Amino acid sequence: MKIGIIWLPNVGKSTLFNALTKSYSAPAENFPFCTIDPNIGIVEVKDERLTKLSELSNSKKTVYAVTEFVDIAGLVKGASKGEWLWNKFLANIRETDAIVQVLRHFKDTDVVHVEGEINPLRDAEIINTELIFADIEHIEKTLPTLQKKAKSWNWSPDDKKLVDTLERIYTTLMDGKLANTIKNSLTPEELKLIKSYNFLTLKPIIYALNVAQEELSNAEKLKTEVESVLHSPVSIVCVKVEQEMMEMTTSEKVEFLAEMLEIEHTKVPTLDDLIMLAFNTLGLMYYFTTGEKESKAWTIPLNSTAPQAAGAIHSDFERGFIKADVVSYDDLISTGSRAKAREKWVLRMEGKSYIVKDWDVMIFKFNV
Repeated sequence: MKIGIIWLPNVGKSTLFNALTKSYSAPAENFPFCTIDPNIGIVEVKDERLTKLSELSNSKKTVYAVTEFVDIAGLVKGASKGEWLWNKFLANIRETDAIVQVLRHFKDTDVVHVEGEINPLRDAEIINTELIFADIEHIEKTLPTLQKKAKSWNWSPDDKKLVDTLERIYTTLMDGKLANTIKNSLTPEELKLIKSYNFLTLKPIIYALNVAQEELSNAEKLKTEVESVLHSPVSIVCVKVEQEMMEMTTSEKVEFLAEMLEIEHTKVPTLDDLIMLAFNTLGLMYYFTTGEKESKAWTIPLNSTAPQAAGAIHSDFERGFIKADVVSYDDLISTGSRAKAREKWVLRMEGKSYIVKDWDVMIFKFNV
């Protein structure tokens, strides 16, 4: 899973990336376009459930699910016309599975906004317009040729379907809407036909609203307001707070957030929330395996069958799948062990048609 972090310069994007990866590899100087080549960071999807499973099994190793974040250079109005190294940035964005757009909500006279004033909704409109223009240009390069081919003597049904699908997307873009607004109406076959186009606006978009520390007490209200306008998932982050926690141990971070909870009188949103939101937005989930050697989270698409889940470990597991021993996380924790879970009849044997549930704890039986 690869997620691109983009937005206008000086919104805290690269600093957010630093906090995500717990490093200082992404430049965050106070001037536009300090990031030219994308920085890449592998980020763990921290889940306390896996930590508890590891403790329960006395595992020597704990392996969390991971997400790859790509820090892409800041964009500006007019980028789609070839300005500001757009072509290079465009290629980086197209390679991602989803986009996190960082919107600036904090005020700081020492950090100048490229548009002159703080307005996150206007910023969202600017960058989405540039993405729309880029996709329009992408279609216009090939659609006329495809339309001619679809009318020729050697056309195929797929040619006609591809043209129809591109025309629908083109109409949507020309109306100023993102292609992902009609994604649910596209069939799996149509999505497969246009896969090579890798449309920017067809990707899931998550908005990360970077707020000042004093705004954290109002986080839920801000989240609801922005989501109602942008109609996409929104995560509230405070990069300043994340910077302070960057060098803290896990226990120090927990204590720090507990103190903030007393001050703000509400749960303080963190980058862990953003990571989990990105994971869920892509339609992913994970199940667990646990034992003395290792406890691990395995990433699979939602609604995966037991054999497909087994394939996440090794293709041989899927090919030779026989059955899976399954117990829910809650049942395993409450009973205290797999043996006791079996005694209480909450550990069950599932076959090939079983649809894996989030947080299932599984052992596979296979034969190849």
